[in-house]
Amino acid sequence: MVLDVCTVMRILYHLPLSPFSRKIRLVLEEKRLSFELRTEQPWEQRPEFLDLNPAGEVPVLVEDNGLVVPDSGVICEYIEEAYPDQTPLLGRTYAERVEVRRLIAWFDQKFARDVTQKLLGEKIFKRISGLGNPDGTALRQGYANLRPHLEYIGQLAEARSWLAGSSLSLADFAAAAHLSSLDYIGDIDWSRSPAARDWYARIKSRPCFRKILNDRVPGITPPSHYANLDF
Repeated sequence: MVLDVCTVMRILYHLPLSPFSRKIRLVLEEKRLSFELRTEQPWEQRPEFLDLNPAGEVPVLVEDNGLVVPDSGVICEYIEEAYPDQTPLLGRTYAERVEVRRLIAWFDQKFARDVTQKLLGEKIFKRISGLGNPDGTALRQGYANLRPHLEYIGQLAEARSWLAGSSLSLADFAAAAHLSSLDYIGDIDWSRSPAARDWYARIKSRPCFRKILNDRVPGITPPSHYANLDF
């Protein structure tokens, strides 16, 4: 079969509630880079997907020239390097880039381990991947860990225009991706940190968030405030 090159476009393999997938969707939308979404269930271990990413994890970006870019951190760095003129999100000075990268690591490693894996992982991914029922101890730990993390986000939001400084950055999208996934399942009590809530309201009001807020996962209904830009 001859492929019409005019129909080839950028493809993002993702899972709708995966924070790492959501981060890449937000970044691509913010930079106005068109792409096609393809849902991938990593636990199925499809050979065709493993050919793209032997780690068997989403997200995976496939460029229109065939370049395969796995891992959300690698994808973000690649996008910044490949499209430097489209809304830079990594900071301009060395100090800014250090702070952006520090916070990306905070959310994609510490927050993911302390909160996301214990709540979203136990309540949603464990069930849909057939690994059994949630672990009550893990859930309690996740809710307990969420409180200081929200307070920290609030502290950053009160001290700065955006989480990493004066400009919107990848740090904001990393944080918003995790929070939006947890917000979808109703696990965030925004009254605990008005400053964090105000920051999140600003970022979810951006055009890049529209498609994510319109997403619906079969069998899971988000709370009424989820897609409400004014909460």
